Formats: sequence, C-alpha cells, structure tokens
Amino acid sequence: MYFMVRTRIAPSPTGEDIHIGNLYTALVNWVWAKKNKGKFIVRIEDTDRTRLVKDSEKKILRTLKDFGLNYDEGPDVAGKFEPYRQSERLPLYLKFAEQLVKKKAAYYCICSKERLDEIRLLQQKQKQIPKYDKYCWTRQKEVNEKIKKGNPYVIRLNVPPAREIIFQDLIRGEIKVVSDNLDDQVLLKSDGFPTYHLGVVVDDYLMKISHIIRAEEWLSSTPKHILLYEAFAWEPPIFAHVPILRNPDRSKLSKRKNPVWASWYLKEGYLPEAVLNYLALMGWSHPKQKEIFTLEELIKVFDLKDVKSVGPAFDPVKLEWMNGMYIRQTQNSKLKIQIYEFYDRKYPKELIGKTIPLVRERMKKLSDYLFLCEFFFKKPEKYLPAGTLAKAGDIDLSSKKELIKKIHNSLQKVTVWHADKIGDAMQNVATEEKVKFGEFFMILRVAITGKKISPPLNESMEILGKEECLKRLATASS
Repeated sequence: MYFMVRTRIAPSPTGEDIHIGNLYTALVNWVWAKKNKGKFIVRIEDTDRTRLVKDSEKKILRTLKDFGLNYDEGPDVAGKFEPYRQSERLPLYLKFAEQLVKKKAAYYCICSKERLDEIRLLQQKQKQIPKYDKYCWTRQKEVNEKIKKGNPYVIRLNVPPAREIIFQDLIRGEIKVVSDNLDDQVLLKSDGFPTYHLGVVVDDYLMKISHIIRAEEWLSSTPKHILLYEAFAWEPPIFAHVPILRNPDRSKLSKRKNPVWASWYLKEGYLPEAVLNYLALMGWSHPKQKEIFTLEELIKVFDLKDVKSVGPAFDPVKLEWMNGMYIRQTQNSKLKIQIYEFYDRKYPKELIGKTIPLVRERMKKLSDYLFLCEFFFKKPEKYLPAGTLAKAGDIDLSSKKELIKKIHNSLQKVTVWHADKIGDAMQNVATEEKVKFGEFFMILRVAITGKKISPPLNESMEILGKEECLKRLATASS
C-alpha cells in the first residue's frame, strides 16, 4: 500500500459544469486527503469524444476553486504524474491493453455493431444477462489475421468463468460477486481511446492513488477493476463508495427536477461554505450531532468508516435554511464584501454595509439582498419620470398627495436625521391627520421605497438621507 494518502476525482467534461453530486464526492476526497496530510488530485476523463462540451473542463476547474476545493495536482496544476487529461495519455493505454492481451486477460474483438445488437436482442428475449458471448475469444487466430488486413478492432476484458471476486469496501464491508454475471467489457475502443474501466485502473495505479472514493453507481464496475489489478499484478487501492444524492422522493438527482450544476448554487447566492457543510451531512453525521460546522472542524472529525451506505435526501429547503444560518453568522464586514462581489461590484460597498443590519435576518441567499434593498440604490421606477406615479401595489398614492405633502413638510423640520426622530415626526403627522398608523406608514413606505414590504422604514429613511427622502416625497405628491 502507498505511504501517502492520495485521493482523486475524475470528472468528464460532458456537462455544463460539475454536477452537485460530483461536488459531494470531491468534498469527501478533499477532506480525506487533508485529514491524512495527503494529496488531492483532479484528472479529466475526456475519452468520450462524442459527448464533450466546449469549456466544460474550464468550468469544472473554476467551480472547484470557487468552492475552495483546491487541488494539489491537475490539468492546470503541475505534478509529477502529468498529463492529467486522459486524451493526452493514449499511448499508455494501448501499451497496457496489449500487455493484457499477451497475458490472455484480454483479447481482440472485431464484431460489428449489427452483430452485437443481435446478441443483445436475443439475450433480452431469452431473459439472459446481456453480455458479450466471447465469439472473438474463441477465434483469435482468425481475428488477428483480419486485423493485419486493416479490420478495425477493440480490446475486451477476458472475464474468467465461475470465479468469485471478493473485495473490501470501507463503507459497505465485504463485497462478493460471481464472475459469470460480468460482461467482457471493452477496454480499448477502435479509435484508440480507453473506456472508463481501463483508463481508471491504469491512471489510478500510475498516479499512486491510495483511496478510490466515488459514488455507489460505480460499485458494480469494481469487480472488473479487481480483475484488471490482478491481471497486472498490481495491489488494488482502498475502495469507498459513497451514497449518491437523491431527491426527497428517493429518485436520482436529475436536472429535469432540480438544479444539478454546482455553479448554479453560487449564482443563486448560496455561500460555498454553506453548500459544503450541507453536502458533508449527506450520509455522515457529526459526532456531536452538530449541523453547522467549519471545513476545518470537518477535517478533524470526519472518518470514511462513519459514512452510511444510504444517504438522506438532498433537500433544497434544508439547504436554503442552512445558507440563511451562515448569512446570519457572517460578520458584517465579510458579508458586505460577499454581497458587493455577488452583484459584480455594481453597488456602493459602504452603502451595502449600512443596510446589512436591516435585512440580514430576512436573507436566505445573497440574491435576496437586492429584492429587499434595491430602493437604496435607485428610485422606484414608478416615480420616473416625475409625476407619473399612479399606483404602487394596491396603494393608490394619487389620492394621498395632500397627506404626502404634509409628511414632506414635517420631515423638512427634522433637524437630527435619526430613525427615532423620523418616527416621532411621522407619528405626530398621523395623529394630527387622524390616519391609522398601519395605513399611514404603508403610504409612506410606498412613497419612499415603491413597495409595500421593505426593511424597517425609519432606519431605511435614515440611511437614504434627508435630501433623498424629501425628493421622493416631492415626486410622489406632484
């Protein structure tokens, strides 16, 4: 076994970004490497050339960094085992595939797609396990002659019959599989690119990966990988298959039901640390049953052996709650910067800082901020151009112009522009005009903010300033 813990993720650049489920797997790999003072590696599996998405690799790497899951080796981080893209390692796979053929652990196959389809159809009708029938294995001399004449070929794994394959999984314990249920998997395709099975085994060995931590969907592939390790006479790494994320109805996470790309959560205003905190709880519990904890604490207390084989549902409502908790626990100075950056530095940083105490308790995401505070940065559009305001919500201000003028005149006389003084002056006007406080402050709120719901009004007016408030009242009463 390797002396240094080395973990990896191997995403395929075939989607918009990294899947939230793959981000969870990346987190577990990253934490395990950090806990054991090891290395976390990113390797790009770009061998499925038909499904490659332009810029997907770039987005995957960017998102990992945005979430703070920095890697020690990868396509853009030099390491002793580069290159870290499988498409740049093709000669290696051919070399090792040929070794397997020489050992009779693999063989050449020239079957056409039509023949393979016929086999599958017949097996389906006979209710048999769909797998290759070893036709070419029994005719290797004939196959070799046709290959010499230019016939395209693939290289297949030669699964031995009636063999019990046993391996240990850190999360699931001992696993036993009968080889008769396994297919003679294609290892090297006719275009020279490896399939997942050959590529992952060769690369994990050459890159000295100590722990294969991946989603449970790959559990069924592991017996084939064990056969490959045995054929090469390589010691297998330690396996740990984490639960896949599921919807509350236990169905697999799908972009048809929920957002699945990790960057979406950042664009919606979720904090990276909140998302990672939530993901950490997918199949694992804090020893002290804590729900909120830092990455540093997670590294200290996490153990792969404590991960459950079945994870809880990925609940967007719970994630939103947790994100709100993080926002409320974030210092004003830091939250100010986060909001400032979230909105691409469009709004004055200092003004953001002044408004945060008014809305922090109402925010669940950074994207909630502008809905609550947009009126601080621009006049309500209904006020522009001046004199065009008729209604805002259900409040008809056109019939309240005289009252708004009196509010304007009263506020002009306020010498100390403070929330308490503003509130006192407004209560006096409401009392003098015999208007119920609820109705009065709703009229004032709409005149100032353009909305029926806003942060605390007196405090908001203090931040806006006397001059700006008087301008808005003048517009509303004109």
